[in-house]
Amino acid sequence: MARHYTMSIEPDLFRGSALVCRWCRIGTRGQERIHLSANNGQAISRFLFLTRRKRAHGYKPLSYS
Repeated sequence: MARHYTMSIEPDLFRGSALVCRWCRIGTRGQERIHLSANNGQAISRFLFLTRRKRAHGYKPLSYS
């Protein structure tokens, strides 16, 4: 099964940070979840936690080479 998962940290309207997660199976309509954080440090911590969890479930970083 081909899967796609992206995460990005973006500023929100209230001077905090938002971790935006998007995922789908290739060829299907995707989903999105936004995790709001009070600051960039919290968003980075959540990003690293989710990255470790996704890698444990078989996700691999995208290679451009």
